[in-house]
Amino acid sequence: MTVILTIGGVVLVSFTPKDRINLDAYSTAGLDLYYIAPNFKDIEDSGESVQDISEDLFFSPKLGKSYVGFKEALAFKESRGDYGVINQFGYLGKYQFGMGTLDLIGIKNRNKFLNTPALQEKAFYANLSRNKWILRKDIKRSVGKLVNGITVTESGILAAAHLSGPGAVKKYLRSGGVTGFADAFGTTIRYYMKRFAGYDTSFVIPNRKAKA
Repeated sequence: MTVILTIGGVVLVSFTPKDRINLDAYSTAGLDLYYIAPNFKDIEDSGESVQDISEDLFFSPKLGKSYVGFKEALAFKESRGDYGVINQFGYLGKYQFGMGTLDLIGIKNRNKFLNTPALQEKAFYANLSRNKWILRKDIKRSVGKLVNGITVTESGILAAAHLSGPGAVKKYLRSGGVTGFADAFGTTIRYYMKRFAGYDTSFVIPNRKAKA
């Protein structure tokens, strides 16, 4: 008995679509892809309330009114969250510290500070902790009161102290908002009090000798 085995070959056929996609049509060459995030002060000056602008446009993930939400919102306002930035006035990093403030919390090396994100985060907390101790009586007296049309909150006070220093915030609160302060960009204590109101900063423990 003879068995004949027949092996069938498989033919692979390669084909080209009739209408080939031209990837050149999707090139980004020549497009302006540079984007500048909007400034909260610019929004407010335009007459539109910052509160009416969805935070989803600025922050992801949404951090709400937590301590992390507070520090990231403040960092966004200061530097768009850039650890390596130095502004035209010499303020450094994500939270825009001056060397005088850094010296108070134990940081001497500017380059190390700029190149160490973890150190910048420690510096931010240490400065908050120190300011919260300095302003502890003013926080107790002022939170919940209306000053210059703004309801005072602890987070608003701490944000303003980051902007102007705790001494200027004391003067502002104790004068009922009459004695003001504005930085080189025209940003005021009142603006920071309003912009950063209502965050939970109970995580920050007051410490007169706080160091990063």
